Amino acid sequence: MKSNRIFATTLMLLLVGGVMAGKAQAQGQGQQHNDRQQPGKAKGHDKQQAKQQQQQQQAVARQEQQKSINEQRQRDAQYGATLDRQVRAGQQHSAQLERQNRRAQLAAQQQYLANLRQQQQRLQAERDYARDPAFSARPAYRYRRGGVAYQTTQSGADVLRQAVSYGYQQGYLAGQADRRDGSQSSYQTTYAYQNANYGYDARYVPQSDYNYYFRQGLQRGYPDGYGSIQQYGTVSNGSASILSSILTSILGLTAIK
Repeated sequence: MKSNRIFATTLMLLLVGGVMAGKAQAQGQGQQHNDRQQPGKAKGHDKQQAKQQQQQQQAVARQEQQKSINEQRQRDAQYGATLDRQVRAGQQHSAQLERQNRRAQLAAQQQYLANLRQQQQRLQAERDYARDPAFSARPAYRYRRGGVAYQTTQSGADVLRQAVSYGYQQGYLAGQADRRDGSQSSYQTTYAYQNANYGYDARYVPQSDYNYYFRQGLQRGYPDGYGSIQQYGTVSNGSASILSSILTSILGLTAIK
């Protein structure tokens, strides 16, 4: 009887040990399963965070684009009023040139005024700035004017180059006209220098910047035209163009990396 009780007790201990070992193994397997699932959960969480970050960046980009468009519409309205005043002033200046019998300068100014009137018409046309990629573009260049650093997009840099080029062309024509009229050399008194908006349509750069670089080009084109020389540019088929090296030196654009 005693041996039977010992055998029964031993058997019970073995059964209990087996059950405990089974539970421990099951718990271990469950932990391993959880461990295998954890990287997947982390990966999904990272994807969600990346998506949220992307959405936030897109929202900021849209806000910046809308801010640029609003500022552009304000420039359009202000520049439209400026053009109206300048065209009237140009007409008065033309009348003065006519009284002074400065025919060559009068012809140059009439051509200049015709361009301003075209700018008025373009400015009045509907503009869909939301579809213009320039208003969502990041700054691509730095430049300095008056000791102050500025940034501009690729489109803005193109407009500044245009300002210098147009300034040289109009300066060359104005210089030629003064020489033909027998007038004293003075680029500051020309309507082109005083106005400095030839070719500007109020987009991508402030008017003050365009005016500054237009005058920089004009100051070099005028003496070339007045003296019939090609110090700062070249002339082909009657059309004057500023040297690329001079244009680059004037702008001093530095690419933003």
